[in-house]
Amino acid sequence: MFDRYLIDAASLHNTGPLDAPTGFAFAAKLGYYRGLGLSMIEELNVSIDGEALPRAAVRFDEGNGPLTLDEMETAYDRRWAFGAPATISVDLPGGFPEGEHTLSLQQKLRISYMPFPSFNFDQKVVKVAA
Repeated sequence: MFDRYLIDAASLHNTGPLDAPTGFAFAAKLGYYRGLGLSMIEELNVSIDGEALPRAAVRFDEGNGPLTLDEMETAYDRRWAFGAPATISVDLPGGFPEGEHTLSLQQKLRISYMPFPSFNFDQKVVKVAA
């Protein structure tokens, strides 16, 4: 439903030193209309050109400090509100590759009243601003 709004392509940037980036980050929105506790976000899968990046490399920050995906499992007091951008950062030596590439994000969400997880997916052709 809101899948096409998950990735904010204009927010993509490298992280770390300019001459030796250590990763990249982008803003993302939740693909569910009510907001969710962070412990209900089961997966945030990030890939570049169809190549999945390691789960351990992904961090999430809704504005209260970054968490690993494992830490999110027990973040019972934190919430991602609908429409609120959060920062997803990924450790990737050298940063986001030069040129245009397809950035993908899949969210696997546990919704309390649904007997199966909700999967939300977005992909955009992006390029790090020079």
